[in-house]
Amino acid sequence: MKKITFIAASLIFSVSAFAQTWKLDAAHSRVGFSLVHYGVNEFHGSFKQTDATITSAKPDFTDATIDIKAEVANINTDNTQRDAHLQKEDMLDAAKFGTVTFKSTTFKKTGAKTYDVPGELTFHGVTKPVILKAELVGTATHPMNKKEIAGFKVTGTFKRSDFGVAQGMPEAILSDVVTIQADTEFVKG
Repeated sequence: MKKITFIAASLIFSVSAFAQTWKLDAAHSRVGFSLVHYGVNEFHGSFKQTDATITSAKPDFTDATIDIKAEVANINTDNTQRDAHLQKEDMLDAAKFGTVTFKSTTFKKTGAKTYDVPGELTFHGVTKPVILKAELVGTATHPMNKKEIAGFKVTGTFKRSDFGVAQGMPEAILSDVVTIQADTEFVKG
């Protein structure tokens, strides 16, 4: 029994020893969202300050996990008046719920470069399961710093009502469905 436990512990240690951490290159990434306004126009926003880390031992990312954290106070819709309103208690309540997080549970390959990424989204103080779609755009060696980089396009949707966001805002004014759109670049380090 001791030999089996030792072998299992050695395997776990050796797999974790080869895991690589990829950090989000915020200067070359955009983590955004969109909603439909009055049923006629989609408006977009993003988070100016986002941190994300991918941990993976496999080059095809099939064992990857991802942790994302965005600061609500840094929301940007290219309209300062709307951004200020989004911070208020009747909308996102940034003073009380300052961060949005997503922690994946798996990274399931669905095609040559596509993945389903189920995980837990915590938003407005509520945690719910969400499945994101990720496409590996490519990998390369950065010509300047010689570090390995990887690019992912990420999409998904969730309902703001599931998270208690803007409860007084009818769907006729602001869609319940929030679309996530992220173009990200990660640096292995």
